[in-house]
Amino acid sequence: MQKHLTKSLKSGLFIVALFVIISCTTKPKTSQKMETAKKGTYGYDIEFLKKHTNPVELKSGDARIVISPEFQGRVMTSTAGGNNGLSYGWINHDLIESGEVLPQINPVGGEERFWLGPEGGQFSIFFKNGSDFDFADWSTPASIDSEGFELLSQNENTAEFSKSIELVNYSNFKFNLDVSRKVSLLDDSSIQKKLEINYSEAINTVAYETVNQLKNSGDADWKKETGLLSIWLLGMFNPSDEVTIFVPYKTDVESDYIVKDDYFGSIPADRLVVKEGMIFFKGDGKQRGKIGILPQRALPVLGSYDAINKVLTVLKCEIPEGVNDYVNSAWEMQEFPYKGDAINSYNDGPLDDGSQMGPFYELETSSPALKLKAGESASYEQITMHFEGSEKDLDEICQQIFKVSLSEIKAAF
Repeated sequence: MQKHLTKSLKSGLFIVALFVIISCTTKPKTSQKMETAKKGTYGYDIEFLKKHTNPVELKSGDARIVISPEFQGRVMTSTAGGNNGLSYGWINHDLIESGEVLPQINPVGGEERFWLGPEGGQFSIFFKNGSDFDFADWSTPASIDSEGFELLSQNENTAEFSKSIELVNYSNFKFNLDVSRKVSLLDDSSIQKKLEINYSEAINTVAYETVNQLKNSGDADWKKETGLLSIWLLGMFNPSDEVTIFVPYKTDVESDYIVKDDYFGSIPADRLVVKEGMIFFKGDGKQRGKIGILPQRALPVLGSYDAINKVLTVLKCEIPEGVNDYVNSAWEMQEFPYKGDAINSYNDGPLDDGSQMGPFYELETSSPALKLKAGESASYEQITMHFEGSEKDLDEICQQIFKVSLSEIKAAF
């Protein structure tokens, strides 16, 4: 197993580095100065997106999110502070403004995007049959990259999208699937109920839930022997010098590792700390690193804390108890194609030549491998929440959810 893990340095989780390489070779058009909003605010980003796309905005008071049908119904960014508030999602303004459609991937950013796995291996949907597992042969399926999703309906708090997709994996199995994606803005009472917490009225919040469904619309059943798909949600967030990512894990189980940290070489101890029941990882966007948590160890919550801007970000996902088959995205013929991670986090940083697409940090979750008979459906849900306010009030939230204090999080590094 250790040999397999070492080989997975070429994993599909190498994806973010590839984003960087592609983006750095793009020559965007000259930006036009935006006079009405300050860069870094939600107002700036929604003005920008309205100029270049046709976004959908959901809002309730100062809680707002913006979604792009052109970019597969992804949540591009959100805020708890109205147009003048912080914009939480990282957006690749240069690539979007350029208007270019790149041949292998279009990394436009966004704080929750819909993807499908696996990326590598004999059941990959990113490599054609017989190709080498090299960058030159890799490409993102257009249906989850450059093609838009249809906007089915929208109101002030909800938007629904759909897409019919045909994919052929490395083993030449053809998938026909219907995707539906529903994005809903949540109010304070819904947040408190779903997390079983309470918090001060002085806290500013924005939260949204996505329900992502795949239906096997073909005639053939999806089997492990011919390959399975997973729903893969990836979020790119704006960093600061004092962002700490924290991921709780189960301590009463056995697994090959607690955290996999060698996707881009081993992460130094001043950037990754593993304590009893909690993993701490720097999210400052200054040094590339990636971590992964196996489903046996994973818990359905993870988060980050920005001590400069006093923003607590929480993700709640689904980790079905006793389900350990997750697709493996390693760029190789795999001995264990269903021993993938359930949760990942990435911190961006400069490449060897000094170029960088970000900075950003990433929180990622995946559904189990989906074994669907013809006509069957499966869904995967996730909630993304941002809390902004005093450190005292945020600490109360953090301790209710994670049983860890903000002072301990800040002291990790």
